[in-house]
Amino acid sequence: MENKKSTQPTRRHFIKNTSIATAGFFIVPRHVLGRGFIAPSDKLYIAGIGVGGKGESDLSEFAKSPNANVIALCDVDDRQAVKSRTRFPNAKYYKDYRQMLEKEKKNIDAVSVSTPDHTHAVAALAAMQLGKHVYVQKPLTHDIYEARMLTKAARKYKVVTQMGNQGSSGNGVRTMMEWYKAGLIGEAFDIYCWTNRPIWPQGFGKPTTTDEIPTELDWNLWLGPNEYEEYHKEFVPFNWRGYHSFGTGALGDMGCHIIDPAFKTVGLGYPSEVECSVVNLYEKRGNASYHPESFPAASTLKLKFPGKNGKKDVSLHWMDGGIMPDRPDELSPEEKMGDNGGGAIIVGTKGKMMCSTYGNNPLLLPTARTREHILPETIARVPEGHYVQWVNACMAGYGKKELSSSFDYAGPLTETILMGNLALRAWNIKNEKAAFIGRKKLLWDAENMKITNFDEANQFVKRDYKNNYPMQGF
Repeated sequence: MENKKSTQPTRRHFIKNTSIATAGFFIVPRHVLGRGFIAPSDKLYIAGIGVGGKGESDLSEFAKSPNANVIALCDVDDRQAVKSRTRFPNAKYYKDYRQMLEKEKKNIDAVSVSTPDHTHAVAALAAMQLGKHVYVQKPLTHDIYEARMLTKAARKYKVVTQMGNQGSSGNGVRTMMEWYKAGLIGEAFDIYCWTNRPIWPQGFGKPTTTDEIPTELDWNLWLGPNEYEEYHKEFVPFNWRGYHSFGTGALGDMGCHIIDPAFKTVGLGYPSEVECSVVNLYEKRGNASYHPESFPAASTLKLKFPGKNGKKDVSLHWMDGGIMPDRPDELSPEEKMGDNGGGAIIVGTKGKMMCSTYGNNPLLLPTARTREHILPETIARVPEGHYVQWVNACMAGYGKKELSSSFDYAGPLTETILMGNLALRAWNIKNEKAAFIGRKKLLWDAENMKITNFDEANQFVKRDYKNNYPMQGF
């Protein structure tokens, strides 16, 4: 359902009324420049898919740019859309993003996707296939196959892309990259990353009861490409994160923020193997809780990255649910390790470095070394921030400006994170009814997106898409 007709001028109206700005100077229409290019005097017309919660704050960040103009909003839940509709009163409002893209495709240049994880890829791909630039919240996708497809789609459709891991544009990760390039910790071989997540219910399994669907919510649209299942108030608007069918758990929620600084600093690619251990909750004393539809209460993972150009293999250790790595000997008892959200430590042949969530507060260890090694800035900073960086790149056109987390980078990072989740799901397949069985190693053929030593796990690389929500075109 739409609101009253917007007073926002359409692109066609804009071009018609601004054919000549000053004597002898033509404003070149976008159709002359070609898809992905915007006339120098024009604005970036943005549509939002998922405009409550994080989607609301994303749109507000884009609007800080004088070049950005939010002209269309879409959300399956009217309750979640209230603030964005108030913030952008002239924007047209829709519930089905497919309808919005069809009706607004001549008016919009770019789309921001901030829906639950299970609908990131289908919404983003639909926009990209129309030649629209896309900003997609982290993690980029719900499944490995989707991450690979969106990475390919960005190149095929020549659109400007950015994933919503804003720390990737921060100064902290650039400082760490400069330290690493200068050889201050030598060659990295171990990385430790941890988070305080989950901060939502996880490890309990899905609710067994049902609730009445709120009138403001279109539950079928919320489910999107998933099989139908009954509504429960537990799922909306936030706790869907703990269930495999909707979310990507603690790793998916925070991995793109916490692994990103190390991934970028060391220059990691696709992992070659992964193993995990999990902590499940208990229904009653002596009986293990088994909930394959839910992420575990806590987990540890180890991913291996083959060394490049004769260098050492790199092991990345992930911990969540309150599990943390050992404190480095170089850190005094009074000094904090990371922050309340988590952190990362990179161990090299000559030393160590550490940061907090989002790459904040980078430190060499011992921390006194940080003051001793103040290097010149050799990597460009992003003073405009992650959001406006994307807006500016969209204005310039595909391939014209560097981005912190374009899909060429965010795709492999997301695949790494989702490989960890694949291991967690494989643990449940192989070890039904067991509380803890030790570590199962999965070997990964990255080129072909396939587990080579446990075929049952490959069902989680790509899911089926229902209800006319295809992932196709490649």
